[in-house]
Amino acid sequence: MKPSSWGQAASVYLDRRVLAILFLGFSEGLPLALTGSTLSIWLREGGVSKTAIGLFALVTMPYALKFVWAPLIDRLRLPVMTRLFGRRRGWALVAQAGLMAALIGLGSTNPVTDLWWTAMLAVVVAFFSASQDIVVDAYRVEVLEEHQQAAGAAILVLGYRFGMLAAGAGALYLAEFFGWHVAYYVMAGLVAVGMVTILLNREPKVADTAESKAREQHVADWLAARPHLTGWKADLLAWIYGAVVAPFVEFMTRPAWAAVLLFIACYKLGDVLAGVMSAPFYVDLGFEKTEIANVTKLFGLWATIIGGLIGGVLVGRIGVLRGLLVGGLMQMLSNLGYVMLAQVGHDVSALAVTVALENVCGGIATAAFVAYLSSLCNTAYTATQYALLSSFYKLGGDLFGASSGWLAERMDWSSFFLLSTGGAVPGLLVLMWLMTRPRREEAVVKV
Repeated sequence: MKPSSWGQAASVYLDRRVLAILFLGFSEGLPLALTGSTLSIWLREGGVSKTAIGLFALVTMPYALKFVWAPLIDRLRLPVMTRLFGRRRGWALVAQAGLMAALIGLGSTNPVTDLWWTAMLAVVVAFFSASQDIVVDAYRVEVLEEHQQAAGAAILVLGYRFGMLAAGAGALYLAEFFGWHVAYYVMAGLVAVGMVTILLNREPKVADTAESKAREQHVADWLAARPHLTGWKADLLAWIYGAVVAPFVEFMTRPAWAAVLLFIACYKLGDVLAGVMSAPFYVDLGFEKTEIANVTKLFGLWATIIGGLIGGVLVGRIGVLRGLLVGGLMQMLSNLGYVMLAQVGHDVSALAVTVALENVCGGIATAAFVAYLSSLCNTAYTATQYALLSSFYKLGGDLFGASSGWLAERMDWSSFFLLSTGGAVPGLLVLMWLMTRPRREEAVVKV
């Protein structure tokens, strides 16, 4: 049910469950910059080529492939941890402990002399970060009520940006005064924020939907008719179906499911193409690390906060699909700010305008996008389906983003960012087609 007023739509941010998502968003956002923009600056300062930096977008492929092991996290019980903390919280704590260790390992490398070790440890960081995302995203969808999902998406974006601020501006300041190794060790310590949040919040109670029970009963009946499949064989087949097959089958029985996946993969392509090369772009224009930190991280955070909160309220009032369209158009046009900056050159005021446009518009689009992904999940398979959907988004971004360095090498910055603006068009065209179809075909009614 949509809120009856703008004030009611905004009041949902005061709910304790929604506020908890702020800290879990921080936990999700922290590792991303450490294998993305922050790492790109470290690489560029070490003389690594733009083409190689662009290829480093591939180290985050675990985010795109996390649907492969999401069924294990969705259904597999961990010894001791599940009994002590519950299914979601137990897995979260294990993923966060692995993430802390991986960040310490990444911070101990030297990309100038050991680039392959840096890349390998960055992949390990991305793996544990993606595993944490699987759990946290499922927890968010399950612990919030349906009318809170848009606000939860917006507050997640806010916390996510706080995490990226810590790993962006915070890491750059630490690297400036204490070196890159210390910066990454401190970031590893901040993983504790997510661990404490998990420990202080309850395990969500989630019941299977009527549809999921019917599907799994069908498998039980099938096994009962085949007495040779008994014991551990029957248990294994039933588990594989419930954990791996059923989430994908359920999604692929929906009308227009292929178009939905295509939209998810394409929606933020223009934003990703510009984002991968933004840090090298700033360095090439002559901006110092402190200037980048002050404007793109500190100032940019508040622009993102405004955009994310507006996005949450906007989606609550006008609906998810129209919110996606408004946010997508704004996000596309915001890339023109980079074209302006390329023409102006090293000018802090112009940088601030560019960052404000990109972050406000991107915050609105991201809040709508996360709410959309959440609305597509059947609560019986939350972790697996959300991982599948977000993986398609990440896969499109990784494959497109990996080519960004090659493109930037072959054209001037103005032309490159004009190209990135056009990258948003395919996703918006698919969205407009989806908007002509009944909403029930793209969403799951939670039971």
